[in-house]
Amino acid sequence: MNQTFTKSTSRHGNKLIRIIPQIQDPTNSLNRLMQSKKMAPWLGLVFILFMASCGNQGNQVNNELAIPVSVSDVVKKPIVQFISTTGTATAASVTTLSTEMAGIYFLVKNPKTGSDFKLGDIVEKGQVIIRLENPETENTIAIKTKKLNLDISELEYQKQKSLYEKGGVTLREMKNSEVSLATANTDYENAKIQLAKMQIISPFRGAIVDLPQVTNGTRVILGAAAVTLMDYSKLLMEINLPEKNITTIHVGQDVAITNYTLPKDTLKAKINELSPVVSTETRTFKGRLVIDNPALKLRPGMFVKADIEVARRDSAIVISKEIVVSGNRGKTIYIVEKGVARERIITTGLENETSLEVIEGLKKNERVVTKGFETLRNNSKVKIINQ
Repeated sequence: MNQTFTKSTSRHGNKLIRIIPQIQDPTNSLNRLMQSKKMAPWLGLVFILFMASCGNQGNQVNNELAIPVSVSDVVKKPIVQFISTTGTATAASVTTLSTEMAGIYFLVKNPKTGSDFKLGDIVEKGQVIIRLENPETENTIAIKTKKLNLDISELEYQKQKSLYEKGGVTLREMKNSEVSLATANTDYENAKIQLAKMQIISPFRGAIVDLPQVTNGTRVILGAAAVTLMDYSKLLMEINLPEKNITTIHVGQDVAITNYTLPKDTLKAKINELSPVVSTETRTFKGRLVIDNPALKLRPGMFVKADIEVARRDSAIVISKEIVVSGNRGKTIYIVEKGVARERIITTGLENETSLEVIEGLKKNERVVTKGFETLRNNSKVKIINQ
């Protein structure tokens, strides 16, 4: 250490006393000063404070605090972009069956349970749910008589046909027997139709969703509501979509259906119909979805979310939207290189609710900061904890 101290003086009384001449050797000068009885205490204190200050500055430089962060390796994976909407699911098939004749009411037993049909039971197509008894109507129909008449007419026709082929009867006689057979067959079929009205038969496979309480053995009138059936293995849903999407959505597009009561289940659907007209009031256009619901997990009347797939990348650099910071310069993230955080400005592509595609600014296998990025600056020293 080779420094030059300038000369300084101090006035003591009326005498001007020279304290320190120019000093070329700081060590010897410091020793002489320390030997001075008056200056020794003050100079010692200055020396201690000077050395402590130098030591603190060195510690601040060498011991910069590392910010704890979590990182994740950048990999390529698929990403799908959606247009989201909501609506209410309704059954694809629903009907209320009413009595077509008056009669005595009897609820049929469900062969699967051995008990009378009840709400929630699944019935098959063509299965009898309710039967009515009305002896007077059954006598009027006289289905047995009509069946016998049909059999006789069939025999007579076969006889006349055989004779005609042998020349025993005329063509007119044979045709008259054919007419009688046709009439008998029509009477018999009409009788079966009338008799079938004494039963309530399911027109499709579905669930019983309404079953008015009627005591077996009591008489019901013609036209009384008997049972409501619903098939919700397929559901329908009406949606309204923004005008700006009219060129990006088309019939046949895949749709993902979710409901808050089924957080782990996503059902598949397709766009079945689209209106070409935009509402002047709402600036939206209407569409209809068909939802596959084979396990009957989604129920009619539920409020559901529909995510319509409009774009997909099977292999892209995809990151969570939560780690992206938006500012005046655009979207930024942080990566870690050799223990230091580097700020990156990124260009993005497809995105959905949780993720986005990075087109520029990030490469495969780089380590992106996923936690702790909020307090980072470019070139901040970091410590990876990955918690």
